[in-house]
Amino acid sequence: MDGRNQSFRRRRFGFIFAPIFLVALLVLSAVVMWLWNAILPDLVHVERISYRKAAGLLVLCRILFGGFRFGPPRGIPPFANRDFREKWMSMSEEERKQFKERLRQRCGPHK
Repeated sequence: MDGRNQSFRRRRFGFIFAPIFLVALLVLSAVVMWLWNAILPDLVHVERISYRKAAGLLVLCRILFGGFRFGPPRGIPPFANRDFREKWMSMSEEERKQFKERLRQRCGPHK
């Protein structure tokens, strides 16, 4: 694939992704506001929040707990990767044993 075509796909993806992201932010902010106002004032005696505060709370939680990385979450085991699975299936028994031993040395024994 040439660079020009790949650049076009990235821009097109941005035009598609931006409105979806904005709508998701608006909807999730409304959900956060509704849940907060429905549960917390009676439960822990806090104030009701506005839509803007709910959006800010949503963004703050994303920064504090989710970070800014997009894509698959970290901590996915390597065997979930299709390329790794294909490589594993093409390994001999001796190569698999060596791999497992190196993994045990790096990560410790698994129970």
